[in-house]
Amino acid sequence: MNKYNTRYASNPASVKALNTQELRDEFLIQNVIIKDELKWTYSHYDRYMVAGIKPVEKAITLETIDPLKSSFFLERRELGIINIGDSGFVIVDGTTYTLEHKEALYLGQGNKAVTFSSKSAEKPAQFYLNSTPAHKKFPNKKIGIDDVEVIELGSPETANARTLRKYIVNSVVDVCQLQMGMTTIKPGSSWNTMPAHVHDRRMEVYFYFEVPENQAVCHFMGEPQETRHIWMANGEAVISPPWSIHSGSGTSSYSFIWGMAGENLDYGDMDVCKINELR
Repeated sequence: MNKYNTRYASNPASVKALNTQELRDEFLIQNVIIKDELKWTYSHYDRYMVAGIKPVEKAITLETIDPLKSSFFLERRELGIINIGDSGFVIVDGTTYTLEHKEALYLGQGNKAVTFSSKSAEKPAQFYLNSTPAHKKFPNKKIGIDDVEVIELGSPETANARTLRKYIVNSVVDVCQLQMGMTTIKPGSSWNTMPAHVHDRRMEVYFYFEVPENQAVCHFMGEPQETRHIWMANGEAVISPPWSIHSGSGTSSYSFIWGMAGENLDYGDMDVCKINELR
């Protein structure tokens, strides 16, 4: 079996009492993409799962973990994969999918044999994986750069100019509940997801990457009137509960992959928080 760790759900009242390290232990996921090893973080928020793999010396097989109580990983789940490294291969029940840099793959419920490998050990792929429970099988689908929905958001004047790319959303691919996409902050801007929002109908995970060496992103979370922050480095992820805002500001430009699961597939379903009312 692949390795895993478990994160339990927390209520807003208990989070208010956490110190810095306790807050990080509860929500921060470090060392997401690991060389030649697949280690899942299994969250009890919507049973969301996060992992990463950098195949260098060998191909890595997707295996079930004990909390799933399943004979194979995708028996009752769906999976989203985005490659943020160099060329790589995902072999699914005998079918090979080639994923170039920033290409994605959706795998539906029922796929049994899945392996990950790189085209070159010197320039390996880096696969970022999100998985959610699934109630129905939908077809596998590769999402290339030209297949994504692109939205330009924000402005330089408010330091939040950014490009949002929707990869695994119901307008691009049929899914049960998983949604994934990528946002890139433009040079000179720093803020993501500002104005901030919450969506009590679903949870979210942010994975920060393309953060330059010796730079960082300050991720804000918590209830709109009771916010907290977590300083994050390149290649780290953070869990956002349904009751929490999820916004960040970097010391340089950066990118992040967002993934969601919950009640519905309406990307625009959110409750916006007024900036001057955040506390």
